[in-house]
Amino acid sequence: MRRLALITAFCGASFALGEGQAQELSSSEVERGRYLTQAGDCKACHTDIENDGIPFAGGRALMTPFGTIYSSNLTPDDETGLGRWTREDFYNALNEGIDDEGRHLYPAMPYPYFTLMTRQQTDAIFAYLQSLEPVQVEEQENDLPFPLNIRMSVSGWKLLFFDDEEFVINPDRSEEWNRGRFLVDGPLHCGACHSGKNLLGASKDDEYLRGGTLQNWFAPNIRGGENGGIAHWDEDDIFEFLKYGRAEHTAPMQRMGEVVAISTQFLQEEDLRAVATYLKSLDDTSREPEEAPETARLEAGEGIYFDNCAACHATDASGVPYFFAPLGTSNKLHAKDPSTVIRIILGGARAQPTETVPSMLAMPPFAWKLTDTQIADLLTFLRNTGDRRSGAVSAEAVAEMREYLAEEY
Repeated sequence: MRRLALITAFCGASFALGEGQAQELSSSEVERGRYLTQAGDCKACHTDIENDGIPFAGGRALMTPFGTIYSSNLTPDDETGLGRWTREDFYNALNEGIDDEGRHLYPAMPYPYFTLMTRQQTDAIFAYLQSLEPVQVEEQENDLPFPLNIRMSVSGWKLLFFDDEEFVINPDRSEEWNRGRFLVDGPLHCGACHSGKNLLGASKDDEYLRGGTLQNWFAPNIRGGENGGIAHWDEDDIFEFLKYGRAEHTAPMQRMGEVVAISTQFLQEEDLRAVATYLKSLDDTSREPEEAPETARLEAGEGIYFDNCAACHATDASGVPYFFAPLGTSNKLHAKDPSTVIRIILGGARAQPTETVPSMLAMPPFAWKLTDTQIADLLTFLRNTGDRRSGAVSAEAVAEMREYLAEEY
């Protein structure tokens, strides 16, 4: 009983249900489902955003190390969507990774996280999706090599890496901390991007929220305790980042920008502050010191910085709070994997507008202006200034990213 009362409260005050309230008005259940759908960021993956697709009608290409998977249609269309699904079918999909025909779902659909949600919560999500306008779309075939194109192969992956488990409250922690952990590990599925993966694409326990690579982006370390990637952020910083899309230290861009724009900006303050409480409790181990780069590279990088970056990020790289990120403490810049900052310098980036902050700050691309060696020297200089020393970046790494972006676009 205590578990039910707490878990249902984790979706905001309007979702707190008592024992005798299982039979709610359908409109109330739909509204709860809408909120949970936003928390789960379902619209982002199940909308072909790149081609101005219809929300929730699927078709978005999800690039994985194993091939391309196209998201499914979540509207209640009888032929191509969820029109013939039952609540039990939908619960099995989110809780066990099995569709209405008993086929295994690829874990690109984050059921390893959604399995923590209760039946009441998955029923609410289903009620909301059933309230949408049905959309019939042409289903696209996944592009996966043999034997991964055979869904039965997923059963082996599940035996190794998937646990159908319930959320277990830690009685030694506060209700807010437990609420935050449920949201992070469940609906928000933060570890899907921010945790390291093994060769088969499963999250590694010892890399929990320490950063992970997805589609040649490195989602940085978001542990907020001592030695964590956002140890220098306080709880207000985390809240502002997720709610307003702006924080003193940075703004969400690209895929994280989607998460904020489509999902977290609409969540209730108590839920986002619970997330902040939980993240700030996660300490990390200190990183091994990196070998000092050659002085010539640091000097070259410093000159490139003053010519190209100092006008916005300040001569001392301290940035402008809420506008231009301070670089000395940036968890993107100082990540163990520099893929994200290489990609941003080459291709530019844009801060995602939100309802509270509709401005669209942008960083221009420098691929046209700077060579691979210049970008490598610039990043080597920046990663070895301030309190953090994060090692050198090679020109070869920049060249590989440049080639990848040329093929992608």
